[in-house]
Amino acid sequence: MRSVIVLGSTGSIGTQTLDVIRVSASEFKVIGISAGGGNPSLLAEQALEFNVEYLAIANATAAQDVQLAIYAQAKKAGYSEGNFTLPKMLIGPQAATELAGISADVVVNGISGAVGLLPTVAALNAGAVLALANKESLVIGGAAVTKLAKPGQIVPVDSEHSAIAQCLRSGQASEVKRLVLTASGGPFRSMKREQLENVTPQQALNHPTWSMGPVVTINSATMMNKGLEVIEAHLLFNIDFENIDVVVHPQSVIHSMVEFIDGSTIAQASPPDMRLPIALGLVWPNRISGLATGCDWTQATSWTFEPLDEETFPAVALAKFAGAKAGTAPAVLNGANEVAVAAFLAGELSFLAILDFVSEVLHTHIETNFVSDQDLTIEEVLKAADWAQQYGRELLDSKK
Repeated sequence: MRSVIVLGSTGSIGTQTLDVIRVSASEFKVIGISAGGGNPSLLAEQALEFNVEYLAIANATAAQDVQLAIYAQAKKAGYSEGNFTLPKMLIGPQAATELAGISADVVVNGISGAVGLLPTVAALNAGAVLALANKESLVIGGAAVTKLAKPGQIVPVDSEHSAIAQCLRSGQASEVKRLVLTASGGPFRSMKREQLENVTPQQALNHPTWSMGPVVTINSATMMNKGLEVIEAHLLFNIDFENIDVVVHPQSVIHSMVEFIDGSTIAQASPPDMRLPIALGLVWPNRISGLATGCDWTQATSWTFEPLDEETFPAVALAKFAGAKAGTAPAVLNGANEVAVAAFLAGELSFLAILDFVSEVLHTHIETNFVSDQDLTIEEVLKAADWAQQYGRELLDSKK
């Protein structure tokens, strides 16, 4: 039985991870879960259902609400008072990091954003297999994170990187010519730049395929999500940026591909269901049976592939530039993007201005306080991420 810690248990990745564990309950023991605390009743329900030993809550003011919700859920479930064990509560901004450092076989990092970095570091230092859905922690941490990981310790949960990992089993590393990441294209894939001038947050949040949080959904609309995934692929699989391509595949059935030196391309296909890559993250390199329905080969269907329009969507090129620069550049890219997305959602920045803003912050950083891979530490990464947030907000204020 594998012991599992789920970080971000009330979010999309977290809830689907627990769905997977329910299917194969005899194979897993959930020893700890973490969340911000914004959904106390769901967090309490999860804690009680899986009888977790540890419960981490980032927002200290939500701790009492969660505790009361646990008592309410226990009563609803028919437990008499004192007939269940209250989990040990870890409370505050470092709670998820503390939880990730507890001994476990697998830590699923489903936290959204750069705040997932320190829990990633804690899980790697504790020796757990890291099922990584929090791409930001790897992207911004770069070499400072990868040098902490033992071979095979990081298992990707992003559907694209899970697909690549599966395809790579078809050949030797020396036989790989290039990686091809697929992108749905988001809600604006058929539009040109001039058509995006008046895009509203509501339009950008209307993703045609996936149900995700607001930041990831906006990143998908700008294609920054794909840019971050290109950096992640480079770090995970040690493939040069010039050998990593992006192709638009609106049906989201081919999740990514690997082209080999003999001209063969191996693709991984499945319906768009995140439970599949999550399950692989939990038991890699094995599989869990009966998890999802495969492709229906009895029905006529078409899969299409289109080149990425880099003039309309320059995020991938900008991310490749930051990734090749390495050091603190990806941390600033991500931090500036978080500020820009928040400003767009708040009506302070136009959709087209998001990438222009990120580029301006990134180039200012490179010219002023850039730290290279040679001197990169987790502390320098965090300092650069903080700088990007602070400078980004100052730049926003100056533009108002």
